[in-house]
Amino acid sequence: NIAEQHHRSRHVRAASALPDGEVHPDSMTQILVALAEQGIDNAKIVSTIESLSIQLVLTAHPTEISRRSIIRKHSDIQQILQTLDQADLPAQERAAQERRLERRILAAWNTDEIRREKPTPVDEAKWGFATIENTLWNAVPEFLRSLDSAMQNQCNQSLPLHAAPIRFASWMGGDRDGNPNVTAAVTEEVLVLARWQAADLLYRDIDELRADLSMRKANADLVDATNNHAEPYREFLRPLRDQLANTRAWCQAQLDGHSGHKFAQQGILTANDQLLEPLLRVHQSLIDSDMRAIAQGSLLNVIRKAVNFGLFLLKLDIRQESSQHLELMDVILAQLQLYSEKGAFSQWSEQDKQTFLLDELESKRPLIPFHFKTGSHVDEILLTFETIAKQPADALGAYIISMAKRPSDVLLVRLLQKEAAARTQSCIERYQPIVPLFETLEDLNNAADTMQALFDVQWYLDDVNGQHQIMIGYSDSAKDAGFFAAAWAQYRAQEQLTELSKRYGVELTLFHGRGGTVSRGGGPAQAAILTLPPGSVDGRIRITEQGEVIQFKYGIRELAIHNLELYLSSTLQATLQPPTAPNPQWRHVMDQLSTQCATIYRDLVRHNPDFVRYFRQVTPEQELARLMLGSRPAKRRKGGGIESLRAIPWVFAWTQSRLMLPAWYGASQALQTMLDSDQANLLKEMTQHWDYFKTLINMQEMVLSKAQPQLFAYYSHRLVTEQSLTTLSEQLILDLDQAQSTICEMQQHPLLADHLFLARSIATREPYIQPLHVIQVELMRRIRELEQSDAQDSIEYRAIEQALMVSITGIAAGIRNTG
Repeated sequence: NIAEQHHRSRHVRAASALPDGEVHPDSMTQILVALAEQGIDNAKIVSTIESLSIQLVLTAHPTEISRRSIIRKHSDIQQILQTLDQADLPAQERAAQERRLERRILAAWNTDEIRREKPTPVDEAKWGFATIENTLWNAVPEFLRSLDSAMQNQCNQSLPLHAAPIRFASWMGGDRDGNPNVTAAVTEEVLVLARWQAADLLYRDIDELRADLSMRKANADLVDATNNHAEPYREFLRPLRDQLANTRAWCQAQLDGHSGHKFAQQGILTANDQLLEPLLRVHQSLIDSDMRAIAQGSLLNVIRKAVNFGLFLLKLDIRQESSQHLELMDVILAQLQLYSEKGAFSQWSEQDKQTFLLDELESKRPLIPFHFKTGSHVDEILLTFETIAKQPADALGAYIISMAKRPSDVLLVRLLQKEAAARTQSCIERYQPIVPLFETLEDLNNAADTMQALFDVQWYLDDVNGQHQIMIGYSDSAKDAGFFAAAWAQYRAQEQLTELSKRYGVELTLFHGRGGTVSRGGGPAQAAILTLPPGSVDGRIRITEQGEVIQFKYGIRELAIHNLELYLSSTLQATLQPPTAPNPQWRHVMDQLSTQCATIYRDLVRHNPDFVRYFRQVTPEQELARLMLGSRPAKRRKGGGIESLRAIPWVFAWTQSRLMLPAWYGASQALQTMLDSDQANLLKEMTQHWDYFKTLINMQEMVLSKAQPQLFAYYSHRLVTEQSLTTLSEQLILDLDQAQSTICEMQQHPLLADHLFLARSIATREPYIQPLHVIQVELMRRIRELEQSDAQDSIEYRAIEQALMVSITGIAAGIRNTG
């Protein structure tokens, strides 16, 4: 994996060094040239780039099972490979690096791969901060520098200093959906840690900047501000450096459980303008003093960091399930003895809920008494809102309501925000934007009606002030109804929401909750953006970057810059050259495929009484719970079947056994039915002329190329203990064989014949992965036998358990996008 990632970065480096006539096909230069050739004038291109709002939201790594000790050694190996790439490396140094490489591999080989304890949400946040520090902190300004250069060359204009087309946010420490480990205290700690990290990184940069800016000449502004000091730049930046040191010390005191009052008295930074304003004054002075080259050097990098990361490093999103808010309101009204004749708030009609919530939102008096406590677990929800209310607005991203279904779900959160501001006596500059997340097939289909009902409420329309985010769920919709049904529901929901927002004069930002795997919305980001419904991007997009792909995309500087470039170029292209809408015939075909896919998929997953039992026998789903994965439980609630299982372990378990069922089951059968009908030519026409459909088929091809019928047959043969379930295995193996044939027929070539790099990557890994599968099956058999004989405390059991965890780790590493 390290070698392949390094090889990819070589390709990016080589492409960037080519002459202008041979630029990388995804480069900004080529996109700008292509847009100009399409007749789009430079002013339009430049204004669009300046107003772009792309937010990449880092989420925790729920399938990362390597310890930090191993990851650190892998990082060292990566650095050694980069050093060995230097053509002019002296022979003595090359030999030394090769010896060092051998030592790091040996050290990794002899280090225990498996975590002994689950990571905490704070551990996950620290992992995300490390990605910022190690690569993105320097990659972002370098990326913006290359963008600026391309704009100057192609459009004769520079990128403004305040431009931040791509920013970062995070769910780590804020995502409490089904995760009891994320508390208000954890969220507060993560927010303070982010400020500490930002202050520390900025302090180091400012300190280094002061060492560089030893010049005497300055404009009148800096001369006056420093009282004609001999070294005006160093003197002018001294207070900023000291304030950053105080801010860092204040954060550390908070983390240590102290007040940090003395550091606050000495002066800490609380708003991004306090950081940016002195840097811009220094920049202007250097320009005025004929030192533009110096102004455009390391100072420009620091300014870009201040604009893009600021004092808070990255914005923290909060996510909570809608039912939790309802439960809190049930308890509040019951204890305050309000509206008792209507019963529990959660049981009220939707109209009654909306009337009550709007009355309370417009009321000048608070609903909840100042010192009110319920004495139950819902106090934690109330405390979370109070914690959020005390934070600077720039530290916070969105408040996401998962499993949002009705307008009252949104209005209730808005009321809780208002109540928290009153209880904490906070002067809120702007409330955290509320983002409903539509996840299931039914919720996606009803999303436009729900939002129209909200926009019809004049109070709410005034409150959002013409801006709104809506999140589209990819994971749960696919788990609910199958790949094609989910994909088409997501597409139609985006179309409808885009049209609705335009009608109400609301600027819509669609937030795409994409995971790492095909069945969770994964796949090439560029293709995904360019095939979104026309008009749905319009310069604004939010996308989750799941933990397992963060290191792959941003772990190396060249790859980080390359991926940022892909996001910006594809968003720019989707804005200025949106795809054409599908014709009615194509839409009708997608409606048919979607309906058939959902029916076939649900018949197996939801309606077959043997399925859950079979799933737990033939996959390591039960064994996955032993792994010290992410901080979140595998299930939203104890008990229950597939509906209670989170999308990530659901996908992970099928990936381990190489059936990959969630990504193709239902979709391939629906496609084959249509290929066997008189609509086969229409399907081929859609593949050739509709990029959205072509991308769906490509994603099917990718996941089916990783599926292995023979390996899955071995799992079934060795692990399925009930004779009545073997028929199901035999049918699924036949279905997988047919699915692979169907995609080959659709593409009119063998699997991955047009994607040779990926084909070679998969083929290279198979000789390593296949023995691990055989070992894993044997270990699963043994551990299940020991459990049946109540031998869980034996030395043999613990040894087998350890070996099983290693096999899961190895297979996950080999297949890569596992969850």
